Amino acid sequence: MLIDLIKCHGSNNDFLLIDETEGNYKLDDFKRRDLALALCDRNTSLGADGILFIRNSKVADAQYRIFNSDGTEASMCGNGLRCAGRYVCEKLGRDEAIIETLKANLKVKKHEEIFIDIPTYQVEISPVSFKLEDLPLNLDQETLIQGKLPQLSEELTFTALAVPNPHLTAIVSKEQLESDLQEEISQKLNNPNDLFPDGVNVSFIRLLEKGSIYVNTFERGVGFTNACGTAMSASTLVTCLLNENEFEQPINVYNNGGMVQCSVHEKNGVYTIDLIGNATFLYSAQLEIEFDEEVMVGEILEQEDFNEDENYSLLQEHAKKYLNQF
Repeated sequence: MLIDLIKCHGSNNDFLLIDETEGNYKLDDFKRRDLALALCDRNTSLGADGILFIRNSKVADAQYRIFNSDGTEASMCGNGLRCAGRYVCEKLGRDEAIIETLKANLKVKKHEEIFIDIPTYQVEISPVSFKLEDLPLNLDQETLIQGKLPQLSEELTFTALAVPNPHLTAIVSKEQLESDLQEEISQKLNNPNDLFPDGVNVSFIRLLEKGSIYVNTFERGVGFTNACGTAMSASTLVTCLLNENEFEQPINVYNNGGMVQCSVHEKNGVYTIDLIGNATFLYSAQLEIEFDEEVMVGEILEQEDFNEDENYSLLQEHAKKYLNQF
């Protein structure tokens, strides 16, 4: 079987995009899982944080599903949604589209450039819930907002929320950020545990100055990642709730892969978040794939570069220079 794909990234959170509507691939969830395990392995194959599968939708312009590098399916990925949204918009010849995800139909639209010559898209992050049952988090209470979890840390204060992926966030100092604490907590919560039976994304937030934060994320099913779109969105919301940042204002969110902007909106107690950032295409390729007892990946038959990543590297340099001030 020949499969066409695009390698792309949002904040260097990188993906392989496969349009199932263009090829007679006849993929089921077992094959999607096996493809993710085979193609995302950075040691033996193309390497990526996950695969974005574009499919037809009866309720939106397109559906996208994302399978992580470990073969598990995520309900949403903000960085991946920007890339999928760009692909769908360009395919339809439009500046905006509605994308069906597992939990909601979300709006994606082309946005003014976040940096010079950077293809930029804005995506809606919702629904947002603080109910622990929606993560799930097993505590004898309804929410955890700036609360303690002594079984994880005596020094940190945590907020848990679903956007809709489950997230556990903490605002930390530079010393805490540079310690092993985040890895210890993340490994504990993403192995069999009593608190988060399905695992959780763990983000450490560092306040830089008004309107700017840094977010480092251990992503469930991936590990430490350059950036996680829903994590940056959730983290921005948390800082607004604590009056560290303002609602309805764009917040610069720096990450190990560069930077994005997030804006938090509240109406009648319901929160939505706009995530704005790059959707960079690296190359298109065609692979020979055989499904047997395991996925057999042949050589790349065709590859064409988009030549977009050089411009993104300038954004990265800008972000690093800014972070070095703190």
